Amino acid sequence: MRSIQDIPRLENIPVIVRAALNAPVENGKVVNTFRLRAAVPTIQFLQKKGARIILIGHMGEKGTETLEPVYEAMRSLVPKLSWCPVTVGAKARDAVRNLAPGEVLMLENLRRNSGETKNDTAFARQLAELADVYVEDSFDVCHREHASVVGLPKLLSPYAGFQVMKEVEELTKALRPGTPSLAIIGGAKFSTKEPVLTTLLAKYSRVFVGGALANDFMQASGKVVGKSLVSSGIDELAVRALLGNPKLMLPLDEVVAPIGMSHDAGKVVGVNAVPKASAIYDDGPKTVAALGTLAVNAKTVLWNGPLGLYEKGFTDATEALARAIGESPAYSILGGGDTVAAVEKLGLSHRFSFISTGGGAMLDFLAKGTLPGLAVLDV
Repeated sequence: MRSIQDIPRLENIPVIVRAALNAPVENGKVVNTFRLRAAVPTIQFLQKKGARIILIGHMGEKGTETLEPVYEAMRSLVPKLSWCPVTVGAKARDAVRNLAPGEVLMLENLRRNSGETKNDTAFARQLAELADVYVEDSFDVCHREHASVVGLPKLLSPYAGFQVMKEVEELTKALRPGTPSLAIIGGAKFSTKEPVLTTLLAKYSRVFVGGALANDFMQASGKVVGKSLVSSGIDELAVRALLGNPKLMLPLDEVVAPIGMSHDAGKVVGVNAVPKASAIYDDGPKTVAALGTLAVNAKTVLWNGPLGLYEKGFTDATEALARAIGESPAYSILGGGDTVAAVEKLGLSHRFSFISTGGGAMLDFLAKGTLPGLAVLDV
């Protein structure tokens, strides 16, 4: 990939930067600026070179959300930033024309136009009318075949931003772990995690499966999971095949509670003692202690996905694991929204060697070694 440092001329050149702007918003305000901070080095480089910078990105899944709260949060990170309430068309073109060298314009949520997620060529052309150069710096969407990710770079001269270059460098390093090594995969949805688990089991000394994902393995091994979340339409043969790998590690104990109850109602039980009327909401202290021991002795630790239902307050195992890995001398690589949120909340970001802006993109890259949004940058 060519990096932005390879762009021959930038003075007064309009440059579209596909940035990771999908920050969490509550009550109209951004509550975590991790992804926004990751975008700043690329923007600052282009500003110093005198480019006219157009920031594009998405917010949410519905197609109705606005990026305006992100604009407000970015104003403290990026000087000379202005806002455009549309994404394409005459108003957007006028706003770009009015930019002076070094100024930055943020456009409204790309997903407000259905052409974005459909990878519509006409929408990509409308975006291309705004600039001469394309910079991909939103690694978190590089696994998606959307217009701004794979369509637009085919119409402009494409380059990778600093964050994308760093992601590729660090995650490639994660595919060559030092020994002994530990990979931890949480979250849910076995079908999306099977490829990366297969890859990691071939490369890592131990691979721990936690969170709701572990329920699929527990159920396949004949254990009672009660009312716990399990994947629908699961390939049980694939689960059993992974279960047979001696490197695979599952929870030793779990936190259970009746459906709909709060974290306060949770109690720790062994994996063979889950009540039929309860659900598994978190991994237990024995599990975290075992992972902590492995992490301390590891050369490389890779972690993606929380160990519990984080958004519902079942945060104990995830936060305890974050502290344990933070104390480890291992080279540590972290990714996934809730996982990153936990580490940021605890003020432990500086204790990790690399924190990815991608969740699903990180897993797909580890499984395949490339992504659609990266392949189009290979010119």
